[in-house]
Amino acid sequence: MDEVRVDCGKCGGLLDVAYHWDKLPLPRTLSAFENQWSNRNDPLAFSGVWRFHDLLPFAPRDKVVTIGEGQTLLHQSPGVAKYVGVQQDNLYLQYEGMNPSGSFKDNGMSAAFTHAHSIGASRAACASTGNTSASLATYCSVSRLMKAIIFIGSGKIAYGKLAQALELGALTVQIAGDFDDAMERVRQVTAQLGIYLVNSVNPFRLEGQKTIMLRVLEALRWDVPDWIVVPGGNLGNSSAFGKAFAELLELGLIQRAPRLAVINAAGANTLKELYEDQGIRWNGGNIDWPAIDQFFAEMNESGRRASTIASAIEINRPVNLSKCLRALDVCDGVVRDVSDQEILDAKAQVGAGGMGCEPASAASVAGAKLLREQGIIGRDERVVCILTGHQLKDPTATVAYHTTDQDEFNRVLGSRGVRRATFANRAVAVANDLDEIVRAIQLYS
Repeated sequence: MDEVRVDCGKCGGLLDVAYHWDKLPLPRTLSAFENQWSNRNDPLAFSGVWRFHDLLPFAPRDKVVTIGEGQTLLHQSPGVAKYVGVQQDNLYLQYEGMNPSGSFKDNGMSAAFTHAHSIGASRAACASTGNTSASLATYCSVSRLMKAIIFIGSGKIAYGKLAQALELGALTVQIAGDFDDAMERVRQVTAQLGIYLVNSVNPFRLEGQKTIMLRVLEALRWDVPDWIVVPGGNLGNSSAFGKAFAELLELGLIQRAPRLAVINAAGANTLKELYEDQGIRWNGGNIDWPAIDQFFAEMNESGRRASTIASAIEINRPVNLSKCLRALDVCDGVVRDVSDQEILDAKAQVGAGGMGCEPASAASVAGAKLLREQGIIGRDERVVCILTGHQLKDPTATVAYHTTDQDEFNRVLGSRGVRRATFANRAVAVANDLDEIVRAIQLYS
């Protein structure tokens, strides 16, 4: 626990946080956690992560760093249910955009930051497509415990997210390359300079992200849904969700796991190609690494780069691949990919229902719709789609989708293969004349 270590020093494999459950005080039922709500003056009870401290007990309470993360909403959405094709009371949106920095990353950052604080780290770093950098900068600036150092690729970060990192005082290093390049460099730099790495290769990040599923279960009165649908980028969320359900099953706190669907963007679909097309599986931990290495070698030879409007999941080399394969095994999972067109159409439907989200979030809804069309998800099954980030994380894509300016639409979205704004809510242009304004309102409202 006192080491700064994110992988095995011998084989390079990822590490897990494992607990001696037989030596720990544990709740007899999950509903016992509801008692935490009665103590709202306790900062840990106020946190949607640390209310579940008994299920991530790696840090003493006095070392926990919390800024009120995890105060999120599970929203029942009849409109999105109709769009997806399930019964109107069976579609739920887990809205992680309500976190302090506007994305799900705060769940894991609070846990990683807690570990960093407990071992006396003075600097923390990450590679980021935007949300991780915003979260790290937030925790550093609020707590004043560490200096944030952020690596980003050239032109590979949405302005809404970059603005957060810059405004909050993080040292931002922009390199020539994409996220995969930035990830490689940040791992080298942190190892050489002894800087604490907070990307999701860090096992403590995933401990915090487990609690997203605990809050989903709590909102459903501890009744396990049929499906969890989540965007697949670096695969930290899907890995964390699988670990959460594996532990809950081990402890007898649930009797079954939901099925897990991980949704890639078509322009960054490594997991889909490996899992669905090549049949790579967890296989009890005996993963076919030679086949995976060959896949990446061919990717290098062809110069293939990730490309999608959903910048948060624009990743070709997911660092949590092995853990995600395990999660898919635990949860009888499936993997699909969806186009940027499908993502933005789904995003517009989410927004019309009142829960605006960033493009990557909408991959979950687009994926649920695809799985319903394929007959994988049943009409009467209960589905939870994870919305990972707030809509203002990437306003450029949103405005371009709804714009009346065809040149702007083509500039932002055309290169991504988006040809139409199926559900556009365009501004109505009228003369500066009272009668014309009144007529327009009467016509369109």
